[in-house]
Amino acid sequence: MKKLFFVVICSTCLMVQSCDSNSPNSTDSTSQETEKMSGQSGVQDDVSQKTVVQIAIGSKDHSTLVAAVKAAELVDVLSNTGPFTVFAPINAAFDKLPAGTVEGLLKPEKKDALTDILQYHVSVGVYKKESLQDGQVIGQVNGSNITVNVKDGKVTINGGATIVASIPASNGIIHVIDGVLLPPATK
Repeated sequence: MKKLFFVVICSTCLMVQSCDSNSPNSTDSTSQETEKMSGQSGVQDDVSQKTVVQIAIGSKDHSTLVAAVKAAELVDVLSNTGPFTVFAPINAAFDKLPAGTVEGLLKPEKKDALTDILQYHVSVGVYKKESLQDGQVIGQVNGSNITVNVKDGKVTINGGATIVASIPASNGIIHVIDGVLLPPATK
């Protein structure tokens, strides 16, 4: 399950990078970066719907998430076919974490912890917002579960992070959330 999550995260990041390099505002350095990529993340496709990775890379509100996915080397995984449901925290969600948390997790020696947290934000399958039910438990790629809460049309995950938008992708769906999901402590 963890390997699949890793593949999903990498695939998503790859596609996001690929789309960004094809935009009219992209720079030569972005194009050079894409040319250096290999695997699924290196595939150029200017016609198909964007993947979860391409969408995230193209979002100014997800630059912290994209940096984390790159640091965990999950771009290729999330660029694959999927289908994936990605609960994608916005930059402001990461800002709510204790000072130094994000920077610490981006260090090479923390790659395993970062990967676990990122995999806790991805499910295999497509879970559309309108289909989510109060109390629903969804297995995540890291092997843990999240719990959906629905009240008065507002959908939250684990009683905290609210889904503020949903974006379909060629390999799944992204639910933009306003909080970072932290996996339960292992026993």
